[in-house]
Amino acid sequence: MTAEPTRLPPAQGAPAPLPTDILLVEDSPREAELTLKPLRELVGANRIEVVRDGEEALDFMFGRGAFRHEVGSPLPRLVLLSLKLPKVDGLDVLRAIRANARTCLAPVVVLTSSHDPRELAQCYQVGANSCVQKPVRYEEFWDAMQAVGRYWLALNQAPPPPASPIA
Repeated sequence: MTAEPTRLPPAQGAPAPLPTDILLVEDSPREAELTLKPLRELVGANRIEVVRDGEEALDFMFGRGAFRHEVGSPLPRLVLLSLKLPKVDGLDVLRAIRANARTCLAPVVVLTSSHDPRELAQCYQVGANSCVQKPVRYEEFWDAMQAVGRYWLALNQAPPPPASPIA
């Protein structure tokens, strides 16, 4: 079963959609909702999009498929990426983001439940900006998600938008 995109293409003559602050890539509806609750309280996190698998994440980032109307839109200010995803694995999503000139500087934070140091090393080798282990206790998880959001949306200096090709 494929989840429907959370955003529909704009109607003819409608204004362009607002830039996305956070793209959450999470296949579990329960995990997504638990992650969204603390993020929605953050100042500056006005627009949060959720995609449910790796293929949908790549479609969003590259403006393909259901997100083709996004071509040329500003990139998310933060991508929160789960590793264990259907269709395209999280590490392959990260590799594709880093391999593309337009998306290579997008901030990507990997959210993981794993304690495996090899997985952590692999995330950084592929280009993760940060890796956050999901705490088991919800209060700690809430605090961690708010800290991640505050840092990336309020303190971090975002990379400049990609230069337009010279015609």
